[in-house]
Amino acid sequence: MSSEVIDETSVDIKAAYLSAEDLKLAASLLYQAYHDDPVFLEIFSSEKSDYEQRLRASIREELNAFWQAKQPMIGLYLGETMVGVACLNNPEEGVTSERFWHWRLKMLLGAGYFSTKQMIEKEKVVLAAVPLKKFHMLSFIAIHPLHQHHGFGHYLMAAVKTILTEHKDSEGVAVYATSKKYKEFFNGVSYQFIKEVEVGNVSGSLMVYYRDDKQI
Repeated sequence: MSSEVIDETSVDIKAAYLSAEDLKLAASLLYQAYHDDPVFLEIFSSEKSDYEQRLRASIREELNAFWQAKQPMIGLYLGETMVGVACLNNPEEGVTSERFWHWRLKMLLGAGYFSTKQMIEKEKVVLAAVPLKKFHMLSFIAIHPLHQHHGFGHYLMAAVKTILTEHKDSEGVAVYATSKKYKEFFNGVSYQFIKEVEVGNVSGSLMVYYRDDKQI
């Protein structure tokens, strides 16, 4: 994939791999997107006063883990402004529950032992339910609140599809949708519902976008 995977000059929209300088802004977008996500509300105990602090710490360390593992992270830009971000795990060297030790250490310090353990368990449960052997996992996706409902999500998903086409051995892209609106969005971009998956006390929809020659 080139550094720019979408370039619509008429509206000045482009998608590009994140640089190190983009990580802080990407973390801010993801924090806004996942602040009220049912899974994270439970994992990080939203009733506690330090919920937001621990959620921020978790997202920051997740992005650092993606960066160090050289996993694809895409930013969507309107002019020079980042309006969206998506983070995937490659099938060859995905960021799995067996995280490198410094990620776990930082997560323990920032999010706490119980939350770190639950994050790892959540990942195991979701990955185990995917009906594919080699696949990409769409771990995070966000569109800036001020730019939602304008079609930017479809541009971002087109960039995700581009990554899939460049990995010939990947059977598709899986995602865990924890709300009705996300399920409807992914259904609208050809992701097929697989099953409901429970993570703790939260139920979400496991959905898969199949490579064209593997549609069912």
